[in-house]
Amino acid sequence: MHIPLRRGAAAVVAALAALVSACGGGDDPVLVEPGVSETPLTATLGAPDEISATDPVPRERPLTGTVDDLGLDDELSEVVDGRPVDLLGQRGHDPEAFTQGLVFDDERLYESRGQYGESALTEIDPLTGEVLREVALDDQYFAEGLALVDDQLIQLTWREGVAFVYDVATFDVVDQFTYQGEGWGLCYDGEDLWMSDGSSILTRRDPATFEVLDRLPVSLDGGSLEGLNELECLDGAIWANVWLTDIIVVIEPEGGEVFAVLDAAGLLRDDEAAEADVLNGLAYDPNRDVMVVTGKYWPAMFDIDPEP
Repeated sequence: MHIPLRRGAAAVVAALAALVSACGGGDDPVLVEPGVSETPLTATLGAPDEISATDPVPRERPLTGTVDDLGLDDELSEVVDGRPVDLLGQRGHDPEAFTQGLVFDDERLYESRGQYGESALTEIDPLTGEVLREVALDDQYFAEGLALVDDQLIQLTWREGVAFVYDVATFDVVDQFTYQGEGWGLCYDGEDLWMSDGSSILTRRDPATFEVLDRLPVSLDGGSLEGLNELECLDGAIWANVWLTDIIVVIEPEGGEVFAVLDAAGLLRDDEAAEADVLNGLAYDPNRDVMVVTGKYWPAMFDIDPEP
């Protein structure tokens, strides 16, 4: 199913509740052959207007937010308006991917894809976005955030309270954790996992047991910042995209204060944006020293400056 989500920090639309109840049973993800686009996706790093990709299936354009929707005061709004992302290059991305999580492992790039009946863990080509390996989840699971811990990938599910643990080399499920509440974004800072649930609270978890270690309220300009979604841990900070906006924030994990706000509006051309869904997907590429960002059903990934 290709139904873009419309979820806010407080509630989920009734249509999704009906969708959940209609889904079937099953347990673990199943290895399937990856689908390869008929037209290869091509990477053109440093040439944002020259990328080619398969044409995405037309979909309803969701309502997206802007800087003004964050409720910033005038002084901070002026600063934010002056901080567009620094675009360094562009890569291919499968426009059929409902991106939920993105994480690099050296030259390998892994993507968690959502939607009931379509959720999967994939390895994708880091430059073209072509699917190289894929594990499909059972229809009852909606895949969400993704993190790499040593030689294992941990993949959240949205409302099912299950995190699958995969061997990164084989994509075999080697363990699973359970948790309370919704799962949205996930990242690993080298010691602990950080998890979002769409609210203004990040949860710090033990990577070996998934036990809750702490909860971190996130604030911006003195107020709580709702809608924290996909996460990336980098250099002692936590990057997060804000759900239903083009905003990326950088968070200090000691006190939860946002110390940088980046505006990623305008990465897609108008014709691309008309067929795409919202911004979602953050991954630091250590070999090129760039932060890679993308979105749900986006035909491209973008390299931006990793210095906030």
